[in-house]
Amino acid sequence: MRYYYSLIFCGLLSGTAAVAQTSPTITRADMPVPTDTLRQSVAAPGLPASAPPLTRNGANQTWNYGGLVATAQNVARFTAVPNQPLYTFTFNSILSGANRATVAAPQTVPVPPGLTLPITDPYQFFNASAADFRSVGYGGTLAGTAVPVTYASAAEQDVIYRFPLSYASPADSSRSFFSINIPGSGYLSQRRKRVNKVDAWGMLTTPYGTFQAVRVVTRLEDYDSLSAGGINQGFILPVMRQYKWLTPGQHVPLLTITTSQVGAQEVVAEVEYRDVYRRITGPLSTARVLPAAAAPLYPNPLPAGRNLRLGLPGAATVTATDLAGRLLFERRVLAQNGTAEIPADAFGTFRGVAVLRVQTTAGVAVRRVVRE
Repeated sequence: MRYYYSLIFCGLLSGTAAVAQTSPTITRADMPVPTDTLRQSVAAPGLPASAPPLTRNGANQTWNYGGLVATAQNVARFTAVPNQPLYTFTFNSILSGANRATVAAPQTVPVPPGLTLPITDPYQFFNASAADFRSVGYGGTLAGTAVPVTYASAAEQDVIYRFPLSYASPADSSRSFFSINIPGSGYLSQRRKRVNKVDAWGMLTTPYGTFQAVRVVTRLEDYDSLSAGGINQGFILPVMRQYKWLTPGQHVPLLTITTSQVGAQEVVAEVEYRDVYRRITGPLSTARVLPAAAAPLYPNPLPAGRNLRLGLPGAATVTATDLAGRLLFERRVLAQNGTAEIPADAFGTFRGVAVLRVQTTAGVAVRRVVRE
């Protein structure tokens, strides 16, 4: 009998060890590599009623976002540093030093509202090391030449993650600064403060599947400056937070929920998750989804009584709704000198966060504006 109980006890210990879980650990090996082509779905910013609150944190949590419905898809592509002389010298040679990049991604240069850069084929360059994953610069083709843009110094690069990253990681912060001066077009700069805090780990479910993940909450404070077209202005942008669930081997977050601070309220602005190919139905099913920078808007926040200005290459149809999906207006606009205006009375008495869908011949850009 004693031997029988000993077997039971050992079996219980064995079973406990089998189900014991710990926080995943994210390292350099879990960052994007030059061969990555990763499909991502975009869901409506209004989270399903069944979704857990963003405040759910701590150890061994369960988050079920399986009710998310894709409204559009995009593909995150990562490549080696393009074989262009200035890119090679700046980001991919033994002389690059702190600016050396391990991967590049076709990605729009973040510009302040109202400024359109005369560049094509934009890129962002990243470096993954044993210590961290950081943005080391941008680039784009200007007048037929690929031109790199780096941060002011290695100490002012944008550190996205520090490694190893797990639930035991302390909070960390960084400050970054870059500037671009394009003769005949203007000057822009961005100062950013990034604060990362790992606040939870557990099991995450999305339409893509169920995974053990660690969650990082990133607070972004941006200050942009521009000088272009007679405008000399600085912009303190609304504080943004990114809730990112990371898991080993995926190379991009399984789920990213971005919020914007509106007064004392935190409002969901964007939802994106790792996914497989899905056939999207609805009004955006045949439209190419454009980055937000394809239709910069300002001022944002928008004071009551002020017209909203949109940076556009030509004509567009602008549809505005509130966060509940109620239509505020729909207007056809035509840009002159790269800018279109929506009069203040189009919003009526509305106050709060409005979602703008800007339909152009190139595709659809989704923007959010806070009307005060």
